[in-house]
Amino acid sequence: MISLEWVKDYIDISDQDLEELAIKITKAGINIEKVLTNNIKNLVIGEVVECISHPDSDHLNICQVNIGEKDLQQIVCGASNVRSGIKVIVALPGAVLPENFTIKKNKIRGVESNGMICALFELGLEEKTEENYNKGIHELPIDAIVGSDPIKYLGLDDTLYELDIHKHRNNDCYYHIGFAYEIASILNRKVVLPDESYEEINDSINNHFKLEVETDKCPYYLAKMVTDVKIGESPEFIKRRLTAYGMRSINNVVDISNYVMLEYGQPLHFFDKDILGDYILVRDAKESEEIVTLDGKKRTLKNSDIVITNKKEAVCIAGVMGGLNTEVTEKTKNILIESAIFDPVSIRYTASNLDLKSEASIRYGKGLNYEYTLKAINRSCHLLEKYAGAKILTGLVEYDKIDKTPKIVEFVPRDVQNLLGITISEKDMEFEMKRLDFPYEIKDGKFIVTIPNRRLDIDPNVNDIAEEIGRLYGYHNLISTLPSVPIRRGEYIGDVKYRKMISKRLRSLGLNEVKTYTLTNLSMANMFKYEERENAVLPNPMSIDKSVIRTSILPSLLSVYDYNKARKVEDIFIYEISKTYDKNYNEESKIAILMKGEFLSNSWYQSKNKVDFYLIKGIIENILDYMGLKNRYSFETDNISDMHPGISARIILDRENIGIVGCVHPGVRKDSIYVAELSLNALMTKVKKLKYKEAIKYPEIAKDVAFIVDKDVSADTLVKQIRKSGGRLLLNIDIFDVYKGENLEKNKKSIAFNLTFGDYNRTLTDEEVMNQFNKIIDDVTTSCNAKLRG
Repeated sequence: MISLEWVKDYIDISDQDLEELAIKITKAGINIEKVLTNNIKNLVIGEVVECISHPDSDHLNICQVNIGEKDLQQIVCGASNVRSGIKVIVALPGAVLPENFTIKKNKIRGVESNGMICALFELGLEEKTEENYNKGIHELPIDAIVGSDPIKYLGLDDTLYELDIHKHRNNDCYYHIGFAYEIASILNRKVVLPDESYEEINDSINNHFKLEVETDKCPYYLAKMVTDVKIGESPEFIKRRLTAYGMRSINNVVDISNYVMLEYGQPLHFFDKDILGDYILVRDAKESEEIVTLDGKKRTLKNSDIVITNKKEAVCIAGVMGGLNTEVTEKTKNILIESAIFDPVSIRYTASNLDLKSEASIRYGKGLNYEYTLKAINRSCHLLEKYAGAKILTGLVEYDKIDKTPKIVEFVPRDVQNLLGITISEKDMEFEMKRLDFPYEIKDGKFIVTIPNRRLDIDPNVNDIAEEIGRLYGYHNLISTLPSVPIRRGEYIGDVKYRKMISKRLRSLGLNEVKTYTLTNLSMANMFKYEERENAVLPNPMSIDKSVIRTSILPSLLSVYDYNKARKVEDIFIYEISKTYDKNYNEESKIAILMKGEFLSNSWYQSKNKVDFYLIKGIIENILDYMGLKNRYSFETDNISDMHPGISARIILDRENIGIVGCVHPGVRKDSIYVAELSLNALMTKVKKLKYKEAIKYPEIAKDVAFIVDKDVSADTLVKQIRKSGGRLLLNIDIFDVYKGENLEKNKKSIAFNLTFGDYNRTLTDEEVMNQFNKIIDDVTTSCNAKLRG
């Protein structure tokens, strides 16, 4: 809450409409939530010239009232104390009183009434109580000038701004001088600071007081001492201003400490020096240390809090509230004044932990300007001398470890223009710097600006300066244009990109995504241990079922399978892409797949395509090819934990093991369940920029060939030899048949291949194709101990 009557002490705003000024301030970035004012239009001082009883009422009176105009105003009034010869407050037609009560010309029991003679509570200047109601209308002193403004005459012509301050805005709008600088920047006027002068007596504070600071949370501490104070009532202007802010007037000394805080934003604390003693020690509180605060409550502190002590006991919770044991009372004669800066984070934690947010803690918690710390203590001495008869001792006890490095920003006009997106001339920027009262100089076209200490919310970078220039220049002057910046395609990056790519591909292949818990139980965590990764066990799990962090997703997919099977779901095709963690919490994203049942079926033709090893292997190949890894991967048979020993393989990419594929061991589940799991992290590191070839323009030639080999010879062995022998003319190799049975020896099998030959630059002849084809046959039969079938 800011009092504009108070702000007028520091800046001239007598020519301003305060409603319009509120709009200007809001446009400049400080949001004025409400404008609260006692000023009411069509309110004047009047004199009751004549007062007679209403002919049709036993309590109403017909008054003729002089309001400074030629004609008297006739007003019907029912107050018991209305009479001729008194000065009163008159609300004329058009006046809007509190609660939107509008005064109109009216007839009351047949008699015309042209206004209303008012009580203070009817104007919102006094609480509506039975006592105030019984007092009737307010009678003004006889020297009140008829026709003048009664609110101004009473000294109550104040306007208050209720501010909604953004959390990033610092302490400067929480006190009146700081807000005066804000108005000054908008109106391009200068701020005049209040009088801090005082006379000192021939006695030094160093003769009566010593200071020691033992905590890093207090970088700045000042103390002054005054004597012979006379406790009494505050002057009217102090009481009025504190009341407008919502503070209760206590006495002249306490009121001055609050007044200076609301003026400079620097909280002060006054100790009764005779009770305090000759020593102050600022330190961290002891765990469970106790103190009774000014509100009479016992507070238990933590060792993260800061306390002011007299070496014997705590006398104040630093930055939050003073102790009752050194309170200023009517008997106080000598006062020690504290003006300090404490660690803002510590103060916020203390206020929160103690549930003791005060006006002081709010300001300490936002950070303070060390220049005003000194000004505030001097200002309090001035006011104590003037209004409490205090005598000020010479000298200042000071502890100073605060960083006073100036905040300097260097920038060229183009930097600000680029940030705001508009062209602002160098001259305009100079004008805004002057309005802000930011000292600056220009060298070689570069601004060198020093940020005043009162603006703690501004960091020494060009972004903050651009924001200040922009808000004063006027956001309404910003032109809506498309940004002139390089535009790049928006896309996902990192593992998110590949998660989405692979997930979309798997869904297109007919699989459904599932989401399961990262936490599992110990028995599930011990399944599918195909990697040397140890599980992390939680020390305090929610339950036994959620006590281990998984290294494999496959056990979780088996749980999903069991859940669906119990509900008569026969065909299950699911996948999950999720993160796994080892004992050292190393993170790895994995892709897991589980398939079981009839992948494709056609009831009309009675055809079915059941899931088998080759189907799930084909899905893995589809993913790898889709990611541009074709011809870089292979599958190697292996005995894998919890997998069928004859139907399982490791997935190899660039000679590195990245996962497994195969059938679940019959001892784990009796059903034929096929699973695969591979590392997304490994895939991401292997992906390279895709290269594209144009489609071949010339005719291709296809040849079929079948080889008889031993049962333990893998098809991959033959494919590698065929690819090696085929050279650049061999474009593609497809296996279309594997045969075991009649007409073959017991330990033999036949593998049939379709080979495609072609050239991107010409048409091949039958002769050169046959030469290459025959070479493949010779090399395979020789190196792989194979025979040509048929």
